[in-house]
Amino acid sequence: MLKIRLRRMGAKKAPFYRIVVADSNAPRDGAFVEEIGYYNPISEPVELRVDNEKAAQWIKNGAQPTDTVRALLKKSGAIK
Repeated sequence: MLKIRLRRMGAKKAPFYRIVVADSNAPRDGAFVEEIGYYNPISEPVELRVDNEKAAQWIKNGAQPTDTVRALLKKSGAIK
């Protein structure tokens, strides 16, 4: 099963996340299929960039977003 989830990047105590499509059995920061955006909660204002077309296509093909990613996708307008 494919999941759309956050992949943690950045330094200690300065997280930066990439929004990726990955196999649900893969480790959090491990292999992924495709990167569809990023999220930086530290910057002011919060930086969120998502390729809405790719996100909608992956959801249509059966990828399940995590709860956090679902909220971010709603903010970006990828899902309603």
